[in-house]
Amino acid sequence: MKLTRANFRIPEDLSYLNCAYLSPLHKDVEQAGLNGLARKREPWRISADDFFIESNQARERFAALVHGDASGVSILPSVSYGMGVAAHNLPMGEGQHVLVLAEQFPSNYYPWQERAGAQGASIRVIDRPKSGNWTDAICRAIDDQTAVVALPHCHWTDGRLLDLVRISAACRQHNVPLALDVTQSLGVLDLDVNVIKPSFVVSAAYKWLLGPYSLAFMWVAPELRQGKPIEHNWLARKGSEQFAKLVHYREDLQGDAQRFDVGERSNFALLPMAIAALDLILAERERIWSGIKGLSDQLIQGARRRGFLLNDPLERAPHLLGLRFDGELPSDLPHVLAEKRVFVSVRGNAIRVAPHLYNDESDIEKFFAALDGVL
Repeated sequence: MKLTRANFRIPEDLSYLNCAYLSPLHKDVEQAGLNGLARKREPWRISADDFFIESNQARERFAALVHGDASGVSILPSVSYGMGVAAHNLPMGEGQHVLVLAEQFPSNYYPWQERAGAQGASIRVIDRPKSGNWTDAICRAIDDQTAVVALPHCHWTDGRLLDLVRISAACRQHNVPLALDVTQSLGVLDLDVNVIKPSFVVSAAYKWLLGPYSLAFMWVAPELRQGKPIEHNWLARKGSEQFAKLVHYREDLQGDAQRFDVGERSNFALLPMAIAALDLILAERERIWSGIKGLSDQLIQGARRRGFLLNDPLERAPHLLGLRFDGELPSDLPHVLAEKRVFVSVRGNAIRVAPHLYNDESDIEKFFAALDGVL
């Protein structure tokens, strides 16, 4: 069991309950990055094959995580890049609309806003329902004028959960593509692309995938892998493995999702870090879910005793809790808690608490003790 506190450089007196912001680095992930930097320090150790081997290894790991195939995986710098690819390749007509959630993360909003504006389409925002659930509201909103449904698996501010199986079925009923940003869920919640059947699935590496910043992955449905990239780099062209022939310019692109890769995707520090992190998650994915749920149950009990408002249990992700207060939260709450060596986030009017397996019950107790001194 490697995902324990001893394998992270977290001081004993510090309660870090903020994986939804940035994950700490596991020692194995950190070492992989340091080894990669050392290779770049000595470039004579880097062969032409190294531009491809680790890229393919990373694709295989991410594909396993989403129960997909490695040929469908692209290596990107960010979620916004991936959603830019999706927006560039999905059809959209005048008078149609893109469905998004209220207060959805900007990386899964701005690319659709730009594309819709250019095509004479619009963004339709599904408000947070006061009664009922968000999944029902989304399914009701999907119709023949829906061009794309662009969603997360759970909301980034409070962990409110969507039923992607039901939403996917509603999308297929109207032949509407589904584009998912799963940055705040993948690595904890299971997602099977064979069941959900999305067009695009994108995730940044630096949160629940326990990896580095400036790296993301995207899985693309088979019928979209002949699409157009949003940049033109040499790695995306066929025959790029033959360095001596790169001056023989080619029009034909790679025959799979590799055509969507970002330029300089073969990062000799970031890719080894991502591979190490994905190996950890794949080895312990069941324990990750159950362990975090146990911590969340303790958080929920403490929150209820203090009168916080919580999402319905059936609509609540186990790893990302939004504790809503009946009133205004102090604007400096994260700073005050940080001074007490407790780290969480405030998003909207919710205190966002996001534990992982490096946390234990004492972290939860420290959080509530610090919170009681402020509210």
